[in-house]
Amino acid sequence: MTTPTLASTWQGAAGVTITDELLDWPPDVFALANVILGDSEAFRFVLSPIEEWPPRRFPGWVEAVEDAAREWTAWSQHRRGAPPELVAAVWGVVREHADTPLEDVADGRDAGLTESLLTLHAVADEACAGLGVALDTSDAGAAVYRARGRELLARNGSMARLDPGRLRVLPKVRTPPTGRPAFSRYACIQRPGITARWHKVPTRHRGTDLPSEYATLLLLPWPLRVRASDFRPIEQPVQRREKEPFGFFEFAPAEGLDLELLDGVLGAAHEEAGSVDVVCLPESAVGEEELGDLEGLLDAHGVASLWAGVREHSRQPGRFPGNWIHHGINPALAKGTTPGNGDGHAGWLHIRQAKHHRWSLDDSQLYQYHLGGVLHPGIRWWEAMEVPRRAIQFVQVAELTVVALVCEDLAQNGHVAELIRSVGPTVVMTGLLDGPQLTSRWAARYATVLADDPGSAVLTLTSYGMVQRSRPRGQDASPVVALWKDPSRGVREIPLEAGAQAVLLTVCMRRATRRSADGRWPVDNGTECFDVAVHQIRADASTLRSSRPPARTAPPPVLDGDDLTVLTGWAEAVAEALAHDPDRIAAVLADAGADAPWRTAMRLARPSAQLGDALDSLGRFALANLTSNGVPPYQAMLAAAGDEPVDETPLDRMVRRALLSMLEERQTRRAAQS
Repeated sequence: MTTPTLASTWQGAAGVTITDELLDWPPDVFALANVILGDSEAFRFVLSPIEEWPPRRFPGWVEAVEDAAREWTAWSQHRRGAPPELVAAVWGVVREHADTPLEDVADGRDAGLTESLLTLHAVADEACAGLGVALDTSDAGAAVYRARGRELLARNGSMARLDPGRLRVLPKVRTPPTGRPAFSRYACIQRPGITARWHKVPTRHRGTDLPSEYATLLLLPWPLRVRASDFRPIEQPVQRREKEPFGFFEFAPAEGLDLELLDGVLGAAHEEAGSVDVVCLPESAVGEEELGDLEGLLDAHGVASLWAGVREHSRQPGRFPGNWIHHGINPALAKGTTPGNGDGHAGWLHIRQAKHHRWSLDDSQLYQYHLGGVLHPGIRWWEAMEVPRRAIQFVQVAELTVVALVCEDLAQNGHVAELIRSVGPTVVMTGLLDGPQLTSRWAARYATVLADDPGSAVLTLTSYGMVQRSRPRGQDASPVVALWKDPSRGVREIPLEAGAQAVLLTVCMRRATRRSADGRWPVDNGTECFDVAVHQIRADASTLRSSRPPARTAPPPVLDGDDLTVLTGWAEAVAEALAHDPDRIAAVLADAGADAPWRTAMRLARPSAQLGDALDSLGRFALANLTSNGVPPYQAMLAAAGDEPVDETPLDRMVRRALLSMLEERQTRRAAQS
């Protein structure tokens, strides 16, 4: 049997050999160091060192790591001359020992090799800062490098140039607040088994101060009434009649979405909070055919985003329908807008997070939900849904990184849970078709796990109709339709009170600390989310419309989600260069262009025609507004991006608003850190 070595372990994980070409792109080197240190369990040597950590041979190790990372990212843009001295030194040791058995690393037999691997990992991790989650960097020397990395992440689902089907490098959003050791703070790796996609949506409240960092979520625990007849067995023979029989059911409510009631609820929510940023509906609350009309109504009310559980009707005989969370983004790209100020002439952007596990109704649940009259309790009933390949959509919305899960996906302790713990999203939103969201039930237990590690805030939301059907023997129905758990303020049960149709939840953001167990100093450049207000919403019956709002034909989106993510990444690079070195704007814009040669070197296809037009629009706008009557370039660009020209095309409007969001977001972070 062949003994695994550093080289063979890396070859098996990434499918490539250890060559100096890896040095050209720091995320590739991060992946290599992480694979070797993780597979050998050699990370432990920073906690239980053979001699000491940080090592004496690297004086001022923390400062040396940060300086080397800064130099490496700048060097990666043009690759002229030699790489930074520290990077070259530790890389040379690793290359020299490529044929060393992995077991020798695991046992710490060569202190110099162990120190080099750990130092290389730390420098590469620092060099990944800002590739996924925006940071307020201290210089613009690597603005192009970071924008390239963000485009690579958007288009390939990985910050590395490696085959994403074998190994991905993803951003790390949070490190655990509980003291569990984390050996990286900006990046993590993911092995095969699940697809990850990263979306960046430049939607935020106007302003450059801390009060702009909040969101109002309208929780609609609908359907408000669920009948037993809404659960229907699929007309096909029951399987395995002799032993453990099972069949399939679908959830198909007789009543559709009540848009007239929603119109009144949105009006009442506006009166309470001034605006509604996100509308949330639980699992299977909306029929696929209702999404267009729903988004049309939300657009009329200035809602920035929709987060809704969707039920689909099967389109092909013999195939089950889908079940997913629909994330719709208003092309206005702004929170806090008032009714009538939407962007109805442009289509909403859509992101789809599929459900990966079927709901199984056994006899205990049939009794709990009182469904025995339609689904026989002697049969295990499985949800009739197509089970897709596993994929997780990470959505970065301004200061937050959000993941949506559907019901059982929250409870599965497998690849999905491992991926979420590695990345550490700011918020995990879970749509359920479940009973009350009490702290004593299963969803709260799993929410607590994620709040502890990695420190995510967790929101669960279910249907009030299902909550009312959940009456275990000897217990009354509970009104608790949602649960919020975050690492700083703990858990909150959210009921729907009598006469209310919705709940308005307000959350705020603030700086959070990133920590690394390898000796780097903590930094306060993360973000955490916490709840600050809950208010019951009751529609005024006198204001409800007497007729259904007109049906809406949705126009096509100006850009698709991936293209918007790439555009936003380059807008962020423009903002970064403006903040620190406006003379670099031209270089940033040249690299953003559709014909820039770096994409070929990174094995990326040419941008789509629509994205190419958007990047050209970004360049024209930035160069035209770089200076204005002696006003500092950043402030001049911020003012110009805030104007709303009446003759603007939908594409130019989206480009300008994406840049405005990045400018304001950077200004807000700088104010928070000053």
